[in-house]
Amino acid sequence: MSNEIEIGRGKRGRRAYSFDDIAIVPSRRTRDPKDVSVSWQIDAFHFETPIIAAPMDSVMSPATAIALGKLGGLGVLDLEGLWTRYEDPQPLLDEIASLDDGRATTRMQEIYSEPIKGELIKARLKEIRDAGVVVAGALTPQRTQEFYADVLAAGVDLFVIRGTTVSAEHVSANAEPLNLKRFIYELDVPVIVGGAATYQAALHLMRTGAAGVLVGFGGGAAHTTRTTLGIHAPMASAVADVAAARRDYLDESGGRYVHVIADGAIGRSGDLVKAVACGADAVMVGAALARATDAPGKGFHWGSEAHHLQLPRGHRVEVGQAGTFEQILFGPSDRADGTLNLVGALRRSMATTGYSDLKELQRVEVVVSPYQPH
Repeated sequence: MSNEIEIGRGKRGRRAYSFDDIAIVPSRRTRDPKDVSVSWQIDAFHFETPIIAAPMDSVMSPATAIALGKLGGLGVLDLEGLWTRYEDPQPLLDEIASLDDGRATTRMQEIYSEPIKGELIKARLKEIRDAGVVVAGALTPQRTQEFYADVLAAGVDLFVIRGTTVSAEHVSANAEPLNLKRFIYELDVPVIVGGAATYQAALHLMRTGAAGVLVGFGGGAAHTTRTTLGIHAPMASAVADVAAARRDYLDESGGRYVHVIADGAIGRSGDLVKAVACGADAVMVGAALARATDAPGKGFHWGSEAHHLQLPRGHRVEVGQAGTFEQILFGPSDRADGTLNLVGALRRSMATTGYSDLKELQRVEVVVSPYQPH
C-alpha cells in the first residue's frame, strides 16, 4: 500500500516521519538494565556507548574529545574549526558565546575567515592521540583533498567526511570533484561519510567502501536548511530507509556490513532510543552535548553552516547548560526532560522492551504516534 499523498494534481509526496511521530512498543519480555549492552564496534574500534560527538566547535575541542573518549564515546574534531585556524581559540569561543543575536552571524563569518593551517591539524590530532583514545577528525568534501594528507600524517584512526549532503557522484563544471570510491580505496583508515537521507543515496555511498554512513541533513538544532534551501529529511523515515540500504548492500556485497549513524535531531534521550529502533548502530549528537557545562560553547551551539560566507544555513542558538559530559551521558539526572543520563535512558528503554543489545533493539515494534507537546 502506497503512503504517497497527493499534494496537487501534478505532484505527489511520500509521507515521512520524524522521531516525534513514532514510539516504540514493549514486548512480552523485560530485562534488568544491568544486563543490557549498549556497546558497538566499527572496524577494529570498540566503544562502550553508541554516542559520537558531532564535529562542531560548540561541542568538541581536543580536551572534550579526550574526555568523551575516556567515557566510552567517540569525539570527532572539526578540522575546519577554530582549533585548526588559531593557536589559542579560547578567547574567540568566549566572544562567540557573548555576542548578541543581531551581531552573531556577521562576527562569526569574520572569525572563521582565518585560513585553516595544516600544522594545527596535526598538532590537535596528536594531542588526542597522546591521550590514548580513538582519534577521529572531520573535513567537508570540499576540503578533503586539500587537507587529508595532514590528517593521515597525524595518525587518525577514523576519518569523517561530513557535509550538509554528500553524494557518491558530485557533478561540477568548474573543478575536479572528490572521487569518493577511489579516495576511500586508497586510504588505509576506515571512513565515515554523509549525510545522506534516502535509500538510493546511501546505497551509492556504501558502494564507495565507506565503513559508516551518516544519516540526515537539515534537521539539527542549529540548522536552518529547511527554511533557506527548502531541504529537510524527517529522521525516523531517513534512518529506516538507509537501514534498508544497509540490509540490501549486505546481500549485494556478500556480507559487508556498513554502519548507519543517525546525525541530526538527537536532542534528548528518547530520540536516541528511536534512532536505534529505526535501524541506527550509533548516533552523532551536537546539541545534546553542547548543553554540557564543560563544552566549549558555554551553553551556545552552532555548526559550520552558521558562518558560511555566502549563504548561512544555520545560526548560533542558546541551548543552556544541563550538567557535565559525564552527567549528560550517565547521570545522575535531576530532571525528567531527557537531557541528562542519555545512556541510562537507553538502557532503561531496552530493558523495558526486552532487548539485550543494540542489534536486537533495531527489531523493536514501532508505532506511528505523533506527540503533541502541551
